[in-house]
Amino acid sequence: MSDRESMEYDVVVVGAGPSGLSCAIKLKQLSQEQNIDINVCVVEKGSEVGAHTLSGAVIETKALDELLPNWKDLGAPLNTPVTKDRLIYLTPNKSYKLPTPPAMNNHGNYIVSLGNVVRWLGEQAESLGVEIYPGFAASEVLYDDEGRVKGIATGDMGIGKNGEQLDSFQRGIELHAKHTVFAEGCRGSLTKTLFEKFNLRENANPQTYGIGIKELWEVDPAKHQAGLVVHSVGWPLDTATYGGSFLYHLENNQVAVGFVVGLDYKNPHLSPFEEFQRFKTHPDIRDTFAGARRISYGARAISEGGVQSLPKLTFGGGTLIGDTAGFLNVPKIKGTHTAMKSGMLAAESIFSQYATDQTFSSEDYFDRIKRSWLWPELFSVRNIRPAFRWGFWAGMLYSAIDTYLLRGRAPWTLKHHADHSQLMPAKQAKPIEYPKPDGVLTFDRLSSVFISNTNHEENQRCHLQLKNPDQAINVNLARFNSPESRYCPAGVYEIVNEANGPRLQINAQNCVHCKTCDIKDPTQNINWVPPEGGGGPNYPNM
Repeated sequence: MSDRESMEYDVVVVGAGPSGLSCAIKLKQLSQEQNIDINVCVVEKGSEVGAHTLSGAVIETKALDELLPNWKDLGAPLNTPVTKDRLIYLTPNKSYKLPTPPAMNNHGNYIVSLGNVVRWLGEQAESLGVEIYPGFAASEVLYDDEGRVKGIATGDMGIGKNGEQLDSFQRGIELHAKHTVFAEGCRGSLTKTLFEKFNLRENANPQTYGIGIKELWEVDPAKHQAGLVVHSVGWPLDTATYGGSFLYHLENNQVAVGFVVGLDYKNPHLSPFEEFQRFKTHPDIRDTFAGARRISYGARAISEGGVQSLPKLTFGGGTLIGDTAGFLNVPKIKGTHTAMKSGMLAAESIFSQYATDQTFSSEDYFDRIKRSWLWPELFSVRNIRPAFRWGFWAGMLYSAIDTYLLRGRAPWTLKHHADHSQLMPAKQAKPIEYPKPDGVLTFDRLSSVFISNTNHEENQRCHLQLKNPDQAINVNLARFNSPESRYCPAGVYEIVNEANGPRLQINAQNCVHCKTCDIKDPTQNINWVPPEGGGGPNYPNM
């Protein structure tokens, strides 16, 4: 193969999500304020900015107010202020209203399509001179002779399933930078390699995750209440499994409905997708969707570990920001404002040392985090999520004590365990029977993936790599009854019975890039790597 072409930048940002774009915008703002030129590039694996962005989402504007105080004048797509909060506990047939904890008070917040917010942020970044390249998947970290990060390389295009060069072959390019910012979102594929090379997780708890599955519906105007926010806990999950739902009433008679399941669940028979479909059938939920039309579908993992799971954030030539590091406030059910703030603080740290020709100090970025509102916000809620490992009711009781009596100042910090280690053998777990979808309120995976607009070039190398193919049958099927066929929300994994025995079939073209398989596989045998740039979902309004 020919050598790759290269381009030089001061800063390269990997990922055009809220944190990456906020970092890029802040860098250019500082550049203009101090009249010091700095060239910034953002690469994004989605076909366009926002194509892979999925969240609930209710957004707190604290970080946005700091970054772009005139965001209303600039036409930011925050159109639906929250008018009412509800938190309910569900049993199979009834619901009970619960008091809304302070962290879930959404007064002053907005219900948004985060994908549209990110598209708008991309426009703001470009207006400041940021170069954004969508459709280019960063597939490799580049290092200099001293072992420092010197940039990234984008993946080759036009390589067939067997590794052969097709007529459409294009070599990837190298983007060299004085500093590389990794804003890949949850379970970043390059960030994983950085963890290993620089031992970034040495003093951190294991990260713990949830999978969020979302649908967007157009509902009967008579059933629409713009600004209404409803969260639920309880049914259909059992008391040993962490999770809950959301219903957010946006503008234009649209309702975003979703379900989050903690990936530390123990029962290998559990299917987060099926639990979500079952949730919609609850008597107090299904009425919202009577006569409604489903518009879109998607899924994404989220980092739930909190401050005790944060890795070391800096290393030679690079920085981690946003959800790839784990800046999510779980009790608030929000990560956008914290991700944005982490990106802004990283930009301030990078620019301050760039402008004074100092060698980048790894302590400076973290010091800025500790001095900002970001750290106390996350530190005060650090014990809420791990408390639910004791079960739903114990977790609720502890959360009330931690919130109202201890006020987040407990002299201890609860720990997490790796999600992939939590599954029990299938023979020891209670089977779960899920009802068949009716095609009106509940659906199957394939029809759902269809409306996610997911597309991959079919004749390309599989981006879902098995480190040891035999383990799919000898361990996953034999011991855990192939949990990947249930935890994947897109029907990527299925067991096919053939004359010489069962075989795991990987339907990689269905993948919505949620990363759940990379997280939950019990032997960590599945390695998610980026497919060709531009592949994956194309979420229109998620």
